[in-house]
Amino acid sequence: MSAYWAAQAWLPDGLASDVRLTEADGRFTSVVAGTTPEPGDRRLPGVVLPGFANTHSHAFHRALRGRTHDRGGTFWTWREQMYALAGTLTPDTYLDLARATYAEMVLAGVTTVGEFHYLHHAPGGVHYDDPNVMAEALRTAAREAGLRITLLDTAYLTGGIDAPLEGAQLRFGDHDADAWAARVAAIRPDHTLTVGAAIHSVRAVPLDDLPAVAAHATGRPLHVHLSEQRLENEQALGTFGATPTRVLADAGALGPATTAVHAVHLTPDDIATLGSSRTGVCLCPSTEQDLGDGIAPGAALHAAGARLSVGSDQQVQTDLLAEARSVELHERLAAQTRGVLTPADLLTALTAGGHTSLGDPTGGRLAPGTPADLVAVRTDSARTAGADPAQVVMVAGTADVDTVLVGGVVRVEGGRHVLGDVGAMLGTAIRAAWEEAR
Repeated sequence: MSAYWAAQAWLPDGLASDVRLTEADGRFTSVVAGTTPEPGDRRLPGVVLPGFANTHSHAFHRALRGRTHDRGGTFWTWREQMYALAGTLTPDTYLDLARATYAEMVLAGVTTVGEFHYLHHAPGGVHYDDPNVMAEALRTAAREAGLRITLLDTAYLTGGIDAPLEGAQLRFGDHDADAWAARVAAIRPDHTLTVGAAIHSVRAVPLDDLPAVAAHATGRPLHVHLSEQRLENEQALGTFGATPTRVLADAGALGPATTAVHAVHLTPDDIATLGSSRTGVCLCPSTEQDLGDGIAPGAALHAAGARLSVGSDQQVQTDLLAEARSVELHERLAAQTRGVLTPADLLTALTAGGHTSLGDPTGGRLAPGTPADLVAVRTDSARTAGADPAQVVMVAGTADVDTVLVGGVVRVEGGRHVLGDVGAMLGTAIRAAWEEAR
């Protein structure tokens, strides 16, 4: 058993003082406020928060950071650069890049990641001898970096509505929904990996296959890109006579186990449908900023009953505190008022909301019986000094994360990952990835 003591910690009922936490076998056995530290307790600095969930990630996109801004353009032109990278990664370079990317996430306080995984096959769509070797690279990467992973294996069957897969997309696709489901069924969960499912989008899964994918995901987390771009809505309306949200609802793909990602361009009826079905919504503000997607109606979705979470998506930054904060800042820009969502709302999205979306409704809480994950955020840095600890999400960032515990194991201490120099790891992995792409 290990014991920790924090002057302040965020418990299910809010901020508490003088909190002692004990853990055994990777779960908290007691969490008690109003205590004094006992001999042998490890004192944690600043304010202690539950482990963060990065609900939406494409690990290999990390190699694009800082390399896509000279061309301007739109999401669709950025996508061509992403395809160039996706076209050449091997299982070995994918492993190295994902390991370093996940280590960077742990430095940011992430204890569970939802990996929206569609880079399945070899160039040209040829199956590897092990058709899930790329998924196994992600499993290994997450284990070595020290966080849990929900593998959202993605059905990506068409290159657009009624369009064939082509180019790099051939690596993403399976023949049909049944072939996709059979391949996913061979991936075995373990104590660090949960097997989930994803519909890439209504652009990439034929209408007749949507119910089959949703049915296969029964009992598992199901995620889907939704209305990130106006063009997706226009194509859905033109082809199906319905918005993407309505298409998914009619296919039986919405509900509490489903998380819609982005959800930027929604109608009032879409918002009501997502809320009434208790579908989760993962917002990715740094991506929406970087790609010029737009501002998602997070507050309206929250008010309608949708469960909010956040993700780093294309890894333009790895700062989950900033992602959560930006949900509120986007609302302020849209509504021209302050305090639309509370700091508690934002922390819930960053923690419990995300873990629930990734298949663990016990995660993201400092309470007995929950996973022994925590993040100690310094309150004495140049960024956080003098701030109300209850509002730390509004000022702190990755640089303020001091200690990260994942399943009872210390992965970050004094702001350093136990693996060593993560920047050097990233540099080596990204150079290797681009050398292959050239």
